[in-house]
Amino acid sequence: MGITHIEGTARGATGKEESVSFLVDSGATYTLLPTDVWQSIELEPTREQTFTLTDGTRVQRSIAECYLVLSQGETHTPVILGEPGDEALLGVVTLEELGLIFHPFSRTLHPMRMMLV
Repeated sequence: MGITHIEGTARGATGKEESVSFLVDSGATYTLLPTDVWQSIELEPTREQTFTLTDGTRVQRSIAECYLVLSQGETHTPVILGEPGDEALLGVVTLEELGLIFHPFSRTLHPMRMMLV
């Protein structure tokens, strides 16, 4: 579960960017961008995915590809296109792409031990 925020920048294929304050959510698979952010940077959905919320409810959401810049690095990652009222979340897929793990006790991001086997 997320308990801290991190600042970043989301960039679309057109080069438009928006600053975003992400809630680091180790329980979320994908990163989520709020409606105003993904519309501003002109992201287009590439597919649909079904997600299960913490209460067990299943929801269908659109997915797009986005370039994210954080102080810890930059990556191209799938993002959920949020709906009105959704908060920006930084999910596990994006964290892993950046080689980061979330330490829940110190509420900080740390480099993960990378294995090549």
